[in-house]
Amino acid sequence: MAFDSAATLPSDDGVTGRARVPGLTRLTPGWLVGGIVVAVGAVLAGSLVGPAGLAPGPILLELLDRLPFVQLDSSLSPQQAAVLTQIRLPRVVLGLLVGAALAASGAAYQGVFRNPLADPYLLGAAAGAGLGATLVIVAGLHDLPAAVPAAAFLGAGAAVAATWTMGRTVGGRSITSVILAGVAVASFLTAVQTFVQQRNVETLREVWSWILGSLATATWDDVVLVVPWLAISLTILLAHRRHLDVLSVGEEEASALGIDAPRVRTIVVVAATAATAAAVAVSGLIGFVGIIVPHAIRLAAGGTYRRVLPLAVLLGGAFLVIADVLARLLMEPAELPIGVVTAFFGAPFFAVVLRASSRGAA
Repeated sequence: MAFDSAATLPSDDGVTGRARVPGLTRLTPGWLVGGIVVAVGAVLAGSLVGPAGLAPGPILLELLDRLPFVQLDSSLSPQQAAVLTQIRLPRVVLGLLVGAALAASGAAYQGVFRNPLADPYLLGAAAGAGLGATLVIVAGLHDLPAAVPAAAFLGAGAAVAATWTMGRTVGGRSITSVILAGVAVASFLTAVQTFVQQRNVETLREVWSWILGSLATATWDDVVLVVPWLAISLTILLAHRRHLDVLSVGEEEASALGIDAPRVRTIVVVAATAATAAAVAVSGLIGFVGIIVPHAIRLAAGGTYRRVLPLAVLLGGAFLVIADVLARLLMEPAELPIGVVTAFFGAPFFAVVLRASSRGAA
């Protein structure tokens, strides 16, 4: 899918000039309301589905009772209320947060690198997180509170830092050099992880369970752990959505319009990396969310980041919650890793995007 250039920059961007960017319009109330409705529907679906056999009516009343200034009798027993509030709701909320982070980070990377096939793991975050988690599991430290999330977060951050340093050192400001450095770093870290796994085959099941991604063990502690990182990161990304529109026309044009392209690129990459690292730290490696959601939004609502990024936050969370519902239902009472579900939908979608991008480049 190639980025087109069809609309002149409006003056409220703080820049003026001859550059033209893809379908630049504000996020209209209709799209915003639609995104909120989809997200709320996903929350309801995630709350209603489960093996405990809770009736939909009492669940909805219990959810409403949790709202400020609302008091309702849901008729749920204390045990049933605990199932809803301590098992299902943390899972749904964490799914919303992780999906929002991955979708928004994917969209941001696509804008920064002007590559429609970029995803949140482009610079090696997945390989770094996987190696960090593997080392902790192999060392027998995974029972310590937050040990695996901390190792995954640090591993992802270190991998992207190594990629960014290598790419900028070798290629200066070249985007291609950074991307190629990401391929090299990811390949090296994946090789190290494979070596460690081969030397510790007794931990393979636990390692692969984490790598394939899951929300099954989500708790409110996980939500509290990830919220500060995502709040800061997503706020930064949303604040730079207009700059991403300008960058999409090219670095020289952006500089002519008064945008410090290298600075904006660095800020966006750091914020997107922090969001991705926080997401994978609590959920494992869940692929294709950063590809499917931004491109689906572009197909439906246009390519401007003033629409893509806010809708990616809403619809990315909704998509992952629905994927988690499918993971629970498809092999009930067993449960599929959520990464398998997203890959099932993501791989064909990726092929479609790749073909569309090839046509656009032709």
